[in-house]
Amino acid sequence: MIELKSAEEIDRMAVTGRFVGELLAELREVADVGVDLMDLEHHARRRIKERGAASCYWDYAPSFGRGPFRNVLCLSVNDAVLHGLPHRYALRDGDLLSIDMAVGVDGWVADSALSVVVGTADPDDLKLIEATEVALEAGIDAARPGSQIGDISAAIGEVARRYGYEVNNEFGGHGIGRTMHEAPHVPNDGRSGRGMRLRPGLTIAIEPWFCRGTDKIRFDRDGWTIRSADGSRTAHSEHTVAITEAGPRVLTRRPGHEARPGNRSGQAAAG
Repeated sequence: MIELKSAEEIDRMAVTGRFVGELLAELREVADVGVDLMDLEHHARRRIKERGAASCYWDYAPSFGRGPFRNVLCLSVNDAVLHGLPHRYALRDGDLLSIDMAVGVDGWVADSALSVVVGTADPDDLKLIEATEVALEAGIDAARPGSQIGDISAAIGEVARRYGYEVNNEFGGHGIGRTMHEAPHVPNDGRSGRGMRLRPGLTIAIEPWFCRGTDKIRFDRDGWTIRSADGSRTAHSEHTVAITEAGPRVLTRRPGHEARPGNRSGQAAAG
């Protein structure tokens, strides 16, 4: 069942989205060479508790995964792209880190993700991150009343191919609102003019993710962490978006998000 939200309900989701965006921006700055993934996890737990928010990840138990997820962040490093389990690992120079989080505030949920390189950035990694961000913006721009889900998917897929990447459609975007995962599914590739028609009040998470060398994935033995099948680097970007009469409204935009991407200092590797 798809629930269309009122303007007031979208405003309430935007409150959650603002918190998610601000916390992701914080985590982006905290992530650095030598920082342990569990330090990021505990930073997020502390901030979520202070805000009186609730993590959508804690105790999440879908059909995949081994047991309930007992963390508030997905932290995926290098060839890991989705659902990375936080664990004791000190970030190394040049690591590509994807941070994904979803929380609820007063019963309304927002979901967002970013990717960043810590320390010295490989230009190929910056290109990969850029591709996900450009694809995300293209998907958002296509999310207009009267358009269709396939228009969003086609816009994302076209960017992926332009950058030279293949697309895996096993995991993609989704409806969101009172819970983290609602209908409809929003694939990261497809044909324009196909699928459900977009109506004002629909709220969705759009989340392109690409692997540098393949469209195939594999799961770690933990049942959660998803990696590129060939071990190549990966990246993931996501925003929660509301369809409105005036066009798409991004609810999780981060402070400084317009300053495009890559490593934490914004500097590419020399040479």
